[in-house]
Amino acid sequence: MTPELTALALAILWQAVQFTLMAVPANLELGPGKTTSARDRARLGGSLEDMLSEKTARLYRAMNNHFEGLILFTAAVVVVTLSGQGTAFTAACGWTYLAARVLYVPAYAFGWRPWRSFIWFVGFTATLLMVISTLV
Repeated sequence: MTPELTALALAILWQAVQFTLMAVPANLELGPGKTTSARDRARLGGSLEDMLSEKTARLYRAMNNHFEGLILFTAAVVVVTLSGQGTAFTAACGWTYLAARVLYVPAYAFGWRPWRSFIWFVGFTATLLMVISTLV
């Protein structure tokens, strides 16, 4: 497996870890009656996220942010892999993305400002550089 695909596989597993980091406290805070419901705002009396503690809500947003980033990163890995243009640079970008996503979770959960945004930008930039490197 290429380094880029390995980083992607680990990023997918990291998403599962993030889900667990969010879901366990969410279930403890709200109970399974709310977390397993259809989550209709009218029935719950608001957004489920609004009912979470500040830290758990941050973990929820960090998890959703990774879903969004994972889409672009997956596309970048597909472009690199299918074009056969994997290099040490694209591998480094893949590992940089993964490291940034791992660091992003505590940065978001503990409100590290402005570091959370900087860490996000590092992962985003690594993803874009992977794609750009296949075009030049």
